Amino acid sequence: MLNTAMEAARTAGQFLRENVGRVRSIEVKQGQERNLVSEIDKGSERKIIQMIKTRYPDHAILAEESGKSGAGTDCTWIIDPLDGTTNFLHGLPIFSVSIAVEQKGEIVAGVVYDPNRDEMFTAERGSGAFLNGQRLAVSQAIALIDGLLVTGFPYDLSTNPWPTIDYFTDFLIEAGAVRRLGSAALDLAYVAAGRFDGYWEVSLAPWDMAAGILLVQEAGGRLSNLTGEPQSIYEKSVLASNGRIHDAMLAVLNASPRNIRR
Repeated sequence: MLNTAMEAARTAGQFLRENVGRVRSIEVKQGQERNLVSEIDKGSERKIIQMIKTRYPDHAILAEESGKSGAGTDCTWIIDPLDGTTNFLHGLPIFSVSIAVEQKGEIVAGVVYDPNRDEMFTAERGSGAFLNGQRLAVSQAIALIDGLLVTGFPYDLSTNPWPTIDYFTDFLIEAGAVRRLGSAALDLAYVAAGRFDGYWEVSLAPWDMAAGILLVQEAGGRLSNLTGEPQSIYEKSVLASNGRIHDAMLAVLNASPRNIRR
């Protein structure tokens, strides 16, 4: 299944690269004026699903654009065919393909592919995380002030109940630096690779983080929700770190007087 995920991600990634600047139709997702989708997102997803269904016709699919299909199986493929659509539409080369396999409620394989850098991040439960075949490990930073963090913002920023801007400004003060790339899957992959020391975000979907969460776990990192409880891909918030600065990040997140509990 991991090999299939890698092959599907590479095929989709090539399709994305070939279509940068060639988008003809852009739609706005219902009720989310900043959440965009193009025919390229949908075309990438079709290629991925076609390959999976050819090899695993009985497996279920949970994909960003086409939703859930299939039932009565222990295996579900969780697919984000283009993570970073806004970047893609502007020709900014920071986007990715994310594919994960959930078996009996547990993510057992995951791939995040960056077609612009030809970087294939892979993980298999209990076997480690890798970048183009080289084993990954999270960073060694032990203090938040030394940490390079990354985050993303929800599409409904003005009405979202999470104090997202408070979190961002608090970390700007407490951490070494904060970045925003625009691809949650790459954010998590970069934590696994030690490029970032920590990452937090709210209002995510399962396909945004399924593969990336396994990468972080297999690279030796730590995961939770924003209040420190066990994290699930079906919960909308995530905190991922090298483990060494995790408690310090939790302290910042939970110090906000506007913080909500979910």
